[in-house]
Amino acid sequence: MDISVVIPLLNEEESLPELCSWIGKVMNEHGYSYEVVMIDDGSTDESWSVIRALGEQNPRIKGIRFQRNYGKSAALNEGFKAASGKVVITMDADLQDSPDEIPALYKMIMDEGYDLVSGWKKKRYDNTLTKNIPSKLFNAATRKVSGIQLHDFNCGLKAYRKKVVKSIEVYGEMHRYIPVIAKWSGFRKIGEKVVEHRARKYGVTKFGLNRFVNGFLDLASITVVGKYGKRPMHFFGLWGTIFFLLGFGFSAYLVITKILDPDSYLTNRPPFYIALVAMVIGVQLFLAGFLGELIARNSSQRNFYLIEDKLGID
Repeated sequence: MDISVVIPLLNEEESLPELCSWIGKVMNEHGYSYEVVMIDDGSTDESWSVIRALGEQNPRIKGIRFQRNYGKSAALNEGFKAASGKVVITMDADLQDSPDEIPALYKMIMDEGYDLVSGWKKKRYDNTLTKNIPSKLFNAATRKVSGIQLHDFNCGLKAYRKKVVKSIEVYGEMHRYIPVIAKWSGFRKIGEKVVEHRARKYGVTKFGLNRFVNGFLDLASITVVGKYGKRPMHFFGLWGTIFFLLGFGFSAYLVITKILDPDSYLTNRPPFYIALVAMVIGVQLFLAGFLGELIARNSSQRNFYLIEDKLGID
């Protein structure tokens, strides 16, 4: 199969028929073999009924329905597991991503050798105050930390080589950082393409301002996990050693002072408590690193989501 289109969605019943029709039109015009994998992330409207009806009309349309809302990352993770195309393309279900971009994204993967291509919505129809400005800050911070020169990490329209989506795991709210996860998994050729951003036609946005706060927290988390997840002692041990040596240095200073001046006080001076606390923190960090090493070597992380129903997927 040439292309798998993975679409996470929440309460998008109005847009789904038009979106599937548009995708089918593009695929047929270019002669691609394809499938559309829709992941219903616990919708409370008739989205699943619409998906089932569309699947009956077109067997290329498949679906997964979560028992409750788990979030976009969980939906993408399950969609990646189900995808079978040589190129996997993700897009949002609200018609703000244009299926007309699919052929160019496919060619960048197959003909130009990219592992991952991220869309860049250079011209947006979002509110400048609540979306554009925070988004620019978020993307700048992510570029600085990751070293990946993308303008729009959070764009839902992306294309992946199949090997990429089968080699990574997306959890929590890490869908914003899939390019970062892919890079740290060894996929180095990551590109960008300017894509059309369309005004929302149906429904309302599912994201609020809190996503930007969560985004920066997730960036800190994925930075630490990505660099030290398999070697936690390198992180905790380093800081533990620094704190312990700092405390030891203060202690040595106090002991030398006491030897040179027997009348000086030892325990009722601020450096004494600084030294004590620093050494305790150092030992605790070192032990945390040791326990982290034991956990990393004796466990494998897996995420499980309760799936209520499937359509066209074994």
